[in-house]
Amino acid sequence: MDKVVLITGASRGIGAACALLAAQQGWAVAVNYVTNSQAADDVVRQIRAAGGKAVAVQADVAVEAQALRMFETVDATLGTLTGMVNNAGVVDVAARVDTMSVARLERMWATNITSSFVCAREAIKRMSTRHGGAGGSIVNLSSAAARIGSPGQYVDYAASKAAIDTFTMGLAKEVASEGIRVNAVRPGIIDTDIHASGGQPERAKQMAAQVPLQRAGTALEVAQAVLWLLSDAASYTTGSIVDVTGGR
Repeated sequence: MDKVVLITGASRGIGAACALLAAQQGWAVAVNYVTNSQAADDVVRQIRAAGGKAVAVQADVAVEAQALRMFETVDATLGTLTGMVNNAGVVDVAARVDTMSVARLERMWATNITSSFVCAREAIKRMSTRHGGAGGSIVNLSSAAARIGSPGQYVDYAASKAAIDTFTMGLAKEVASEGIRVNAVRPGIIDTDIHASGGQPERAKQMAAQVPLQRAGTALEVAQAVLWLLSDAASYTTGSIVDVTGGR
């Protein structure tokens, strides 16, 4: 039976790195994306070219109906889910809290928090021994911003990731006796496209001097931590939050 993992937001950045590494480690991979089908298809092509199994699945995980359809597609194409990576997330342009609109906040919560709850819910229904499953592993993507607060930039993003930390700890205890481990990875300054989406394409380079290791991290370095937590090598690890921050 294949080990099957669903990775949200996997067409680029950390998600794509997780998908490629998961395939190398023997997982069948569902590559979720919202709009960039070309990038998702490219990740799938790379996996298949190396002899792996993968499918691209379009869904905006902030929309419940689309998330449900995504899980049904994975069920039909790859089989029973044993791994879930809640990677999809957004940032916004740098702003102070006293200028933030409710629309901005609602978008942030829907994508960064609610989608992780919904995807974890659906994964648990498939993995939990309580529901007849064989167990599994969930890894949530948090951020060092949850510890730092990101003043003057995006306190809303930081707060959404702090919610993910608490969600991870609580859910881990809730499903520990049902064969499911739940952990999180907190990346620091990582050189990916997400900075450009927040209007700061050079942010990783500009922030490098503030990192004790004196450089930005790579998506692969985050993926290595995610795949360890997904794997049996982390069989006694649950409710943990692993910092991949270069010491920041």
